Amino acid sequence: MDARPILPSVAVGVFGPAASRSGIELAPTMSKRTKSKPQDRGYVLFDVIYEDGSRASNRRVPVSVVGGLDGDEPARRMIEEQDEAIAAKSGRLRLSIKRVTRSER
Repeated sequence: MDARPILPSVAVGVFGPAASRSGIELAPTMSKRTKSKPQDRGYVLFDVIYEDGSRASNRRVPVSVVGGLDGDEPARRMIEEQDEAIAAKSGRLRLSIKRVTRSER
């Protein structure tokens, strides 16, 4: 007995007007994939400069927190909360933030 599967016959190389005259139906084309907007979800990256001159780059803050009438001030508060949690776990004092700016991409 033959173990090969039985495949339907397929017309190869017949396209355009010749295909329509021969009665061969072509497969429908695939639709384009819609891309999501990049700012709908994700994070905004910030650079933090501390009072002692040290710097922390690419601190992540959710997009939902940033914006609105307060601008980037909610991001500063969130980074301060992150710093407090880090300081509590490490046993060190939290550094005070001098400036917060959006990171360059």
